[in-house]
Amino acid sequence: MVVGDVHGRADLLQRFLDSAPSHPVVCVGDYVDRGDHSAEVLRMLNGRPDVVCLAGNHEEMMLDFIDQPEVAGARWLRHGGLQTLASFGVAGLSETSDDSALRGARQQLVKAMGSALLGWMQGLPSLWQSGNVAVVHAGADPAVPMAQQSEQCLRWGHRNFMRKSRADGVWVVHGHTIVDQPHTRAGRVAIDTGAYATGRLTVATIAPGDITFDTIT
Repeated sequence: MVVGDVHGRADLLQRFLDSAPSHPVVCVGDYVDRGDHSAEVLRMLNGRPDVVCLAGNHEEMMLDFIDQPEVAGARWLRHGGLQTLASFGVAGLSETSDDSALRGARQQLVKAMGSALLGWMQGLPSLWQSGNVAVVHAGADPAVPMAQQSEQCLRWGHRNFMRKSRADGVWVVHGHTIVDQPHTRAGRVAIDTGAYATGRLTVATIAPGDITFDTIT
């Protein structure tokens, strides 16, 4: 079972986890930002070692902020970081906050997260694969074997991902790009239905020769 982008919707994620059967579960990333309960989502997933969690571009932006708040702060805040900070009890920032305020917010965030949660985030992988099914956050270069993909492609996408099919028969399940309805197309399985805005979290169940979609509301 593969879970689409959560973006702070702890309520939908909890609803799924409470009802999930004993299938392997993989989450495509983007647990934080935009929705209001990113801290709860991260803590929930960190407490579930039975769930495989991949890193998305929003986790990358958050970690970049922690590494270099003055450099990465404005970008992250523009893309939902304000909501994530608020979920950890860090307030008083805006997209135009100065370097001193960004450094202070970074210190507060790291303290609120704790070393265990931060270390878990830093160790998230970018790819999970079983047989001819690969799960990533955003996409992959169709000309490159999955094991050789860059983190940039897996977390942010590739210009040819939506335009060209893979020649190796691997199906790539991904989020990142919001779609009205989950679908399969030319070896790609799109499952980001914009949970933070639509209230619909998509879960794909993949079995030999069959893919079904469920919507958590």
